[in-house]
Amino acid sequence: MAHALNPTSALDPASALDPASALDPTSVLNPAKALHTWSLFRTMGRFVAPGSAPSGTLAENDAAGGLDLLELPGQLAAHGFTSAQLCHFYLPRTEPAYLAELRDGFDTAGVDLECFLVDDGDIVHPEHGVEQQRWVSGWIEVAERLGVPRVRVPAGDQAPTPETLALSARRLRALAAAHPGLRVLTENWKSLLIDARTTRGLLDQLEGEVGLLIDTGNWDGEDKYQQIAAVAGDAECSQVKARESAPGVLDAEDLTRSLETLRDAGYSGRLSLVYAGTDDDEWGRLEEMHEIARTVTG
Repeated sequence: MAHALNPTSALDPASALDPASALDPTSVLNPAKALHTWSLFRTMGRFVAPGSAPSGTLAENDAAGGLDLLELPGQLAAHGFTSAQLCHFYLPRTEPAYLAELRDGFDTAGVDLECFLVDDGDIVHPEHGVEQQRWVSGWIEVAERLGVPRVRVPAGDQAPTPETLALSARRLRALAAAHPGLRVLTENWKSLLIDARTTRGLLDQLEGEVGLLIDTGNWDGEDKYQQIAAVAGDAECSQVKARESAPGVLDAEDLTRSLETLRDAGYSGRLSLVYAGTDDDEWGRLEEMHEIARTVTG
Protein backbone atom coordinates (compact mmCIF):
# COMPACT_ATOMS: atom_id res chain seq x y z
CA MET A 1 0.00 0.00 0.00
CA ALA A 2 1.40 3.39 -0.91
CA HIS A 3 1.14 6.41 1.36
CA ALA A 4 1.54 10.08 0.51
CA LEU A 5 4.44 11.60 2.34
CA ASN A 6 3.73 14.23 4.94
CA PRO A 7 6.08 17.15 4.25
CA THR A 8 6.05 18.06 7.93
CA SER A 9 7.45 14.68 8.94
CA ALA A 10 10.93 15.08 7.48
CA LEU A 11 13.83 13.58 9.36
CA ASP A 12 15.25 15.58 12.23
CA PRO A 13 17.79 16.93 11.67
CA ALA A 14 16.75 17.79 8.14
CA SER A 15 20.22 16.95 6.83
CA ALA A 16 19.60 13.29 7.68
CA LEU A 17 17.24 13.12 4.71
CA ASP A 18 20.16 13.99 2.46
CA PRO A 19 21.91 10.66 1.87
CA ALA A 20 24.86 12.26 0.07
CA SER A 21 27.31 11.34 2.81
CA ALA A 22 26.34 7.68 2.51
CA LEU A 23 26.50 7.45 -1.28
CA ASP A 24 28.76 4.80 -2.74
CA PRO A 25 29.28 5.56 -6.43
CA THR A 26 31.08 2.22 -6.85
CA SER A 27 28.12 0.19 -5.55
CA VAL A 28 27.11 -2.57 -7.95
CA LEU A 29 23.56 -3.87 -7.94
CA ASN A 30 23.06 -7.63 -7.82
CA PRO A 31 22.26 -8.78 -11.40
CA ALA A 32 20.32 -11.93 -10.40
CA LYS A 33 16.98 -12.24 -12.15
CA ALA A 34 14.66 -12.10 -9.15
CA LEU A 35 11.01 -11.38 -8.46
CA HIS A 36 8.37 -10.95 -5.79
CA THR A 37 5.68 -13.52 -6.57
CA TRP A 38 2.91 -10.96 -6.04
CA SER A 39 3.83 -10.05 -9.63
CA LEU A 40 2.13 -13.28 -10.74
CA PHE A 41 -1.14 -12.86 -8.86
CA ARG A 42 -3.25 -13.24 -12.02
CA THR A 43 -1.07 -16.06 -13.31
CA MET A 44 -1.71 -17.84 -10.00
CA GLY A 45 -5.45 -17.44 -10.50
CA ARG A 46 -5.69 -14.74 -7.81
CA PHE A 47 -5.34 -17.55 -5.30
CA VAL A 48 -5.53 -16.54 -1.63
CA ALA A 49 -5.59 -19.50 0.74
CA PRO A 50 -8.36 -19.67 3.35
CA GLY A 51 -7.15 -18.37 6.71
CA SER A 52 -4.23 -16.46 5.20
CA ALA A 53 -5.77 -12.98 5.03
CA PRO A 54 -7.35 -12.03 8.38
CA SER A 55 -7.32 -8.28 7.67
CA GLY A 56 -9.57 -8.65 4.65
CA THR A 57 -7.18 -6.67 2.45
CA LEU A 58 -7.09 -9.67 0.13
CA ALA A 59 -10.25 -11.67 -0.55
CA GLU A 60 -9.79 -15.37 0.16
CA ASN A 61 -10.05 -17.35 -3.06
CA ASP A 62 -9.31 -21.07 -3.29
CA ALA A 63 -10.87 -21.57 -6.72
CA ALA A 64 -8.80 -23.62 -9.15
CA GLY A 65 -7.75 -22.30 -12.54
CA GLY A 66 -4.40 -20.61 -12.08
CA LEU A 67 -0.89 -21.96 -12.01
CA ASP A 68 -0.50 -24.50 -9.21
CA LEU A 69 2.09 -23.47 -6.62
CA LEU A 70 4.02 -26.71 -7.09
CA GLU A 71 4.40 -25.83 -10.77
CA LEU A 72 5.66 -22.33 -10.02
CA PRO A 73 9.36 -23.19 -9.50
CA GLY A 74 9.61 -24.81 -12.93
CA GLN A 75 7.89 -21.87 -14.57
CA LEU A 76 10.18 -19.41 -12.83
CA ALA A 77 13.21 -21.33 -14.07
CA ALA A 78 11.76 -21.51 -17.59
CA HIS A 79 11.52 -17.70 -17.62
CA GLY A 80 15.10 -17.32 -16.41
CA PHE A 81 14.45 -16.41 -12.77
CA THR A 82 16.95 -17.67 -10.23
CA SER A 83 15.52 -16.02 -7.11
CA ALA A 84 12.04 -15.49 -5.69
CA GLN A 85 10.28 -13.96 -2.71
CA LEU A 86 7.26 -16.15 -1.94
CA CYS A 87 3.92 -14.78 -0.70
CA HIS A 88 2.49 -16.74 2.23
CA PHE A 89 -1.07 -16.69 0.90
CA TYR A 90 -0.17 -18.82 -2.13
CA LEU A 91 0.32 -21.87 0.12
CA PRO A 92 -2.84 -24.01 -0.05
CA ARG A 93 -1.54 -26.29 2.73
CA THR A 94 1.14 -26.08 5.37
CA GLU A 95 1.59 -29.69 6.50
CA PRO A 96 5.22 -30.87 6.54
CA ALA A 97 4.90 -33.23 3.55
CA TYR A 98 3.56 -30.47 1.31
CA LEU A 99 6.19 -27.97 2.44
CA ALA A 100 8.92 -30.55 1.79
CA GLU A 101 7.56 -31.12 -1.71
CA LEU A 102 7.45 -27.39 -2.39
CA ARG A 103 10.97 -26.90 -1.03
CA ASP A 104 12.24 -29.74 -3.21
CA GLY A 105 10.52 -28.15 -6.22
CA PHE A 106 12.46 -24.91 -5.79
CA ASP A 107 15.71 -26.80 -5.18
CA THR A 108 15.22 -28.96 -8.28
CA ALA A 109 14.38 -25.93 -10.44
CA GLY A 110 17.46 -24.07 -9.20
CA VAL A 111 15.39 -21.14 -7.94
CA ASP A 112 16.53 -19.75 -4.61
CA LEU A 113 13.87 -18.72 -2.11
CA GLU A 114 15.39 -15.46 -0.95
CA CYS A 115 12.60 -14.50 1.44
CA PHE A 116 9.22 -15.75 2.65
CA LEU A 117 6.70 -12.91 2.81
CA VAL A 118 4.06 -12.80 5.52
CA ASP A 119 1.71 -10.37 3.80
CA ASP A 120 -0.85 -9.81 6.54
CA GLY A 121 -1.07 -9.27 10.28
CA ASP A 122 -1.01 -6.20 12.52
CA ILE A 123 1.17 -6.78 15.58
CA VAL A 124 0.39 -3.35 17.03
CA HIS A 125 -3.39 -3.58 16.75
CA PRO A 126 -4.85 -2.10 19.96
CA GLU A 127 -7.15 -5.09 20.57
CA HIS A 128 -5.74 -8.00 18.60
CA GLY A 129 -2.02 -7.25 18.47
CA VAL A 130 -0.95 -10.15 20.71
CA GLU A 131 -3.14 -12.56 18.77
CA GLN A 132 -1.75 -11.22 15.50
CA GLN A 133 1.80 -11.63 16.79
CA ARG A 134 1.06 -15.32 17.44
CA TRP A 135 -0.48 -15.62 13.97
CA VAL A 136 2.62 -14.11 12.35
CA SER A 137 4.82 -16.40 14.44
CA GLY A 138 2.94 -19.39 13.05
CA TRP A 139 3.81 -18.33 9.50
CA ILE A 140 7.44 -17.85 10.48
CA GLU A 141 7.37 -21.50 11.53
CA VAL A 142 6.20 -22.31 8.01
CA ALA A 143 9.15 -20.34 6.64
CA GLU A 144 11.48 -22.36 8.86
CA ARG A 145 10.11 -25.62 7.45
CA LEU A 146 10.63 -24.30 3.92
CA GLY A 147 14.27 -23.65 4.78
CA VAL A 148 14.26 -20.01 3.69
CA PRO A 149 16.98 -17.77 5.16
CA ARG A 150 14.71 -14.74 5.67
CA VAL A 151 11.12 -13.88 6.44
CA ARG A 152 9.53 -10.45 6.05
CA VAL A 153 6.72 -9.47 8.40
CA PRO A 154 4.71 -6.22 8.65
CA ALA A 155 5.75 -3.80 11.37
CA GLY A 156 2.17 -2.71 12.01
CA ASP A 157 -0.86 -1.09 10.45
CA GLN A 158 -1.59 1.69 12.95
CA ALA A 159 -0.65 5.37 12.79
CA PRO A 160 2.96 6.04 13.84
CA THR A 161 3.33 7.39 17.35
CA PRO A 162 6.14 6.92 19.89
CA GLU A 163 3.96 4.28 21.55
CA THR A 164 3.13 2.26 18.41
CA LEU A 165 6.74 2.38 17.18
CA ALA A 166 8.02 1.18 20.56
CA LEU A 167 5.41 -1.59 20.67
CA SER A 168 6.30 -2.68 17.14
CA ALA A 169 9.99 -2.83 18.06
CA ARG A 170 9.28 -4.97 21.14
CA ARG A 171 7.10 -7.42 19.25
CA LEU A 172 9.36 -7.64 16.21
CA ARG A 173 12.34 -8.33 18.48
CA ALA A 174 10.31 -10.98 20.29
CA LEU A 175 9.50 -12.66 16.97
CA ALA A 176 13.17 -12.63 16.00
CA ALA A 177 14.18 -14.06 19.37
CA ALA A 178 11.59 -16.84 19.05
CA HIS A 179 12.91 -17.81 15.60
CA PRO A 180 16.70 -17.52 15.70
CA GLY A 181 17.20 -19.90 12.78
CA LEU A 182 16.31 -17.30 10.17
CA ARG A 183 16.60 -13.57 9.67
CA VAL A 184 13.45 -11.57 10.40
CA LEU A 185 12.96 -8.45 8.28
CA THR A 186 10.29 -5.79 8.16
CA GLU A 187 9.38 -3.40 5.35
CA ASN A 188 8.65 0.30 4.77
CA TRP A 189 4.98 -0.57 4.45
CA LYS A 190 1.47 -0.12 5.80
CA SER A 191 0.29 2.66 8.11
CA LEU A 192 3.15 2.53 10.61
CA LEU A 193 6.19 3.11 8.40
CA ILE A 194 4.94 5.94 6.23
CA ASP A 195 8.26 7.68 5.61
CA ALA A 196 12.01 7.54 6.21
CA ARG A 197 11.74 9.23 9.61
CA THR A 198 9.43 6.59 11.07
CA THR A 199 11.36 3.77 9.43
CA ARG A 200 14.66 5.05 10.78
CA GLY A 201 13.12 5.47 14.20
CA LEU A 202 11.98 1.85 14.24
CA LEU A 203 15.31 0.55 12.94
CA ASP A 204 17.11 2.42 15.71
CA GLN A 205 14.92 0.70 18.31
CA LEU A 206 15.42 -2.70 16.68
CA GLU A 207 19.20 -2.35 17.14
CA GLY A 208 19.98 -4.76 14.31
CA GLU A 209 17.92 -7.63 15.71
CA VAL A 210 15.45 -7.22 12.83
CA GLY A 211 16.45 -6.06 9.35
CA LEU A 212 14.85 -4.06 6.56
CA LEU A 213 13.39 -4.93 3.18
CA ILE A 214 13.01 -1.77 1.08
CA ASP A 215 10.08 -1.46 -1.33
CA THR A 216 10.53 1.36 -3.84
CA GLY A 217 6.81 1.61 -4.54
CA ASN A 218 5.44 2.10 -1.03
CA TRP A 219 6.16 5.83 -0.73
CA ASP A 220 4.99 8.61 -3.02
CA GLY A 221 5.45 12.33 -3.16
CA GLU A 222 7.90 14.84 -4.58
CA ASP A 223 10.71 13.60 -2.32
CA LYS A 224 10.01 9.89 -2.87
CA TYR A 225 13.52 9.02 -4.07
CA GLN A 226 15.15 11.07 -1.35
CA GLN A 227 13.07 9.23 1.24
CA ILE A 228 14.01 5.83 -0.23
CA ALA A 229 17.68 6.77 -0.35
CA ALA A 230 17.64 7.74 3.33
CA VAL A 231 17.12 4.11 4.43
CA ALA A 232 17.98 1.95 1.39
CA GLY A 233 21.63 1.64 2.34
CA ASP A 234 20.59 -0.35 5.41
CA ALA A 235 18.25 -2.69 3.52
CA GLU A 236 19.08 -6.37 3.12
CA CYS A 237 16.44 -7.17 0.48
CA SER A 238 14.36 -5.14 -1.94
CA GLN A 239 11.16 -5.07 -3.91
CA VAL A 240 11.46 -2.88 -7.00
CA LYS A 241 7.98 -1.97 -8.11
CA ALA A 242 6.87 -0.92 -11.58
CA ARG A 243 3.61 0.89 -12.08
CA GLU A 244 2.17 2.30 -15.30
CA SER A 245 2.44 5.70 -16.93
CA ALA A 246 -0.61 4.77 -19.02
CA PRO A 247 -2.77 1.63 -19.22
CA GLY A 248 -0.48 -1.20 -20.28
CA VAL A 249 2.63 1.03 -20.39
CA LEU A 250 5.35 0.59 -17.78
CA ASP A 251 6.57 3.75 -16.08
CA ALA A 252 10.15 3.16 -17.21
CA GLU A 253 11.34 6.52 -15.89
CA ASP A 254 10.21 5.79 -12.34
CA LEU A 255 11.58 2.24 -12.46
CA THR A 256 14.96 3.43 -13.71
CA ARG A 257 15.19 6.19 -11.15
CA SER A 258 14.20 3.81 -8.35
CA LEU A 259 16.97 1.41 -9.37
CA GLU A 260 19.49 4.23 -9.57
CA THR A 261 18.42 5.43 -6.13
CA LEU A 262 19.09 2.00 -4.62
CA ARG A 263 22.46 1.79 -6.34
CA ASP A 264 23.57 5.27 -5.30
CA ALA A 265 22.46 4.70 -1.70
CA GLY A 266 24.81 1.73 -1.47
CA TYR A 267 22.24 -1.05 -1.64
CA SER A 268 23.83 -4.20 -3.06
CA GLY A 269 21.24 -6.93 -2.51
CA ARG A 270 18.99 -8.61 -5.04
CA LEU A 271 16.44 -6.65 -7.03
CA SER A 272 13.16 -8.52 -6.68
CA LEU A 273 10.92 -7.13 -9.40
CA VAL A 274 7.28 -6.34 -8.64
CA TYR A 275 4.89 -5.86 -11.53
CA ALA A 276 1.91 -3.82 -10.34
CA GLY A 277 0.26 -2.96 -13.65
CA THR A 278 -2.91 -3.99 -15.46
CA ASP A 279 -1.60 -6.31 -18.18
CA ASP A 280 -2.54 -9.97 -17.78
CA ASP A 281 0.73 -10.90 -19.49
CA GLU A 282 2.66 -10.70 -16.24
CA TRP A 283 5.60 -12.74 -17.55
CA GLY A 284 5.98 -10.35 -20.48
CA ARG A 285 5.92 -7.25 -18.32
CA LEU A 286 8.43 -8.79 -15.91
CA GLU A 287 10.75 -9.42 -18.86
CA GLU A 288 10.38 -5.79 -19.87
CA MET A 289 11.22 -4.76 -16.30
CA HIS A 290 14.28 -6.99 -16.29
CA GLU A 291 15.57 -5.39 -19.47
CA ILE A 292 15.22 -1.96 -17.87
CA ALA A 293 16.99 -3.22 -14.76
CA ARG A 294 19.86 -4.52 -16.87
CA THR A 295 20.52 -0.99 -18.13
CA VAL A 296 21.20 0.01 -14.52
CA THR A 297 22.92 -3.13 -13.22
CA GLY A 298 25.08 -3.48 -16.33
